[in-house]
Amino acid sequence: MWRIETRLDLTPSERDVVHQLIDEVGRYDGYRPLSDHLSLDLARGGQVGYAAILAFQPDGRLVGYTQLSHGDDRWALELLVDPQSREAFASIGLEMITAALSLIRQHGGGQLRWWAFRPDHAVDQIAEEVGLQPGRQLLQMRRALPTAITSDVVTRPFEVGRDEEAWLEVNNAAFHWHPEQGGWDLATMHQREGEPWFDPRGFLLHEREGRLAAFCWTKVHADDVPPLGEIYVIAVHPDFHGLGLGKALTLAGLTSLTERGLTVGMLYVDADNTAAVALYEGLGFTIHHADRAYVGDIEGATG
Repeated sequence: MWRIETRLDLTPSERDVVHQLIDEVGRYDGYRPLSDHLSLDLARGGQVGYAAILAFQPDGRLVGYTQLSHGDDRWALELLVDPQSREAFASIGLEMITAALSLIRQHGGGQLRWWAFRPDHAVDQIAEEVGLQPGRQLLQMRRALPTAITSDVVTRPFEVGRDEEAWLEVNNAAFHWHPEQGGWDLATMHQREGEPWFDPRGFLLHEREGRLAAFCWTKVHADDVPPLGEIYVIAVHPDFHGLGLGKALTLAGLTSLTERGLTVGMLYVDADNTAAVALYEGLGFTIHHADRAYVGDIEGATG
């Protein structure tokens, strides 16, 4: 019923159609259906490790898009289906993921992580059928702004062209274990700086002993209703743990968002990070929804 095509790159016109589908899905669901990392890979085009699985109706209309990104023997996968075709989500999704797994096998296999945003029973069924197991659960937590408490921690805004190397050192030390946030390089940083939402005013740095000790990077989702102010990335260098900087920088970030007119604060945290969840609950955050990764080790093709 659907024509499934696998591409290692897209033409400019095909990329435009995919962006139209992403926008349509985002309007229907009320949230962006593709993560920052994969959105950047799609926008750049022609990247090593990029692949697209496209699902078309017989009349040629694009109804499904699955994207693969590959690096360090790991594959990231995300998919979306046209709102008008949601009754067939399980079938379209299964066909696209089956094609994606075939491509992964052809390219030597590796660890696969499928991030599903607000997964339902159909997503669970697809994952089970293709042999993927539930992995990390990511909670989105929200609270109203302003807060009743503030922080007296001293911060300054990030300066483009000056602070990248110091920030990368802190980020990579704090997130050395993290599959998405760890291992950033200058090129990755420059990509984020080129995003329309990037605003150094909301990228707060805290220094101690002549070093960058911690940071709180905020992001404004202006297209959400109401607009959301996100604690996008927050971290403390391991050398400065135990000083209460996580809480202090969170409050500084929320104050910064309030000063820019935001009335709702938001952040993501791993569900099994019980200390962080408790910290955020203590600051008035409550769980809004959960996203989940489905994972598996895919063997390469033989013969």
